[in-house]
Amino acid sequence: MTSDPLDSAVFRSRIESELVAFLDEQAGRLAPLGDDAARLVDEARATVAGGKRFRAAFCYWGYRAVTHPSAAEERALLRACAALELLHASALVHDDYMDASDTRRGRPATHRSFAATHHAEGWSGDPEQYGAAAAILLGDLLLTWADELLRRCGLPLERVVPALDVFDLCRSEVVAGQFLDVSVQARGKADVETAMTVLRYKSAKYSIERPLHIGATLAGGDATVLESLTAFGLPLGEAFQLRDDQLGVFGDPAETGKPAGDDLVEGKRTVLVALALDGVGGERAALLDRSLGTSLTPAQVEELRAIIVESGAKEQVEGVIDELARLSLAALEQAPVTDEAREALRGLADAATRRTV
Repeated sequence: MTSDPLDSAVFRSRIESELVAFLDEQAGRLAPLGDDAARLVDEARATVAGGKRFRAAFCYWGYRAVTHPSAAEERALLRACAALELLHASALVHDDYMDASDTRRGRPATHRSFAATHHAEGWSGDPEQYGAAAAILLGDLLLTWADELLRRCGLPLERVVPALDVFDLCRSEVVAGQFLDVSVQARGKADVETAMTVLRYKSAKYSIERPLHIGATLAGGDATVLESLTAFGLPLGEAFQLRDDQLGVFGDPAETGKPAGDDLVEGKRTVLVALALDGVGGERAALLDRSLGTSLTPAQVEELRAIIVESGAKEQVEGVIDELARLSLAALEQAPVTDEAREALRGLADAATRRTV
């Protein structure tokens, strides 16, 4: 395994191999259930495919921050890292259904895909309800599999059990954070502080801080190491999600796999939106506020984007991303981690905050 932080292709390929092997195993277990179960596993494969594998990478380098895995431990560590990608896939499937998203990474979201199958086959009942049921069940199944893969990764049980405790906390935080987000959207308003709380618990912690903690715990890292990884990982996770929020409004659909201004159509009350509503005022703020969560034409998306830019919110968020990244890297320089991990984590921090997808 190369320690070059710029050479992530090998790492992604190895994580992909572990996910394929695990899903092959699950497909064999579920084969007696027939074609319906096979369709569920096939959708799991599609959902897990692709992506930057950031969560797996932060878990891996959380481990390497403490120690280097032996040759025998390397495969087990990769399996543990792959468990974070199953957790991520679970969250995406559920999130897409709750947000009524049509696409994910350029293909139909799970609930849309199963609804289309129902319609094409001419089955009885409501295709949309069938799609919803499939998405809920697949998300639950992926969540169960994430726990199973970590528990059975092959590392010593005395290290896996404490890591599972961190994983339990991670899952509780992301589910509760998702409900905070749902509640904010239902109320139709959120100030910057509330939007930051949602961001922190729905995404920032489970994307970077907790994967680092799980990796370090698997390596036997102590409380001092975990605290130093929080000082690095939490602000970086917040910057990572703020970048995601920028892409959700200003990202190129050809790169993001989502329609232009998708967050605006979904009505997401992000930090970007909260700052824009505070910054522009008057009828322009009222237009942005009442347009969120509605069907928008390309021209309307462009108008709302212009309001956000006019408010100064886009520039403000870029400034916050830069400051959070600076704080994160400053903490990394002081962290009691291995030199190879410090180098790799610098590279991951840059990739997480400067990405275009």
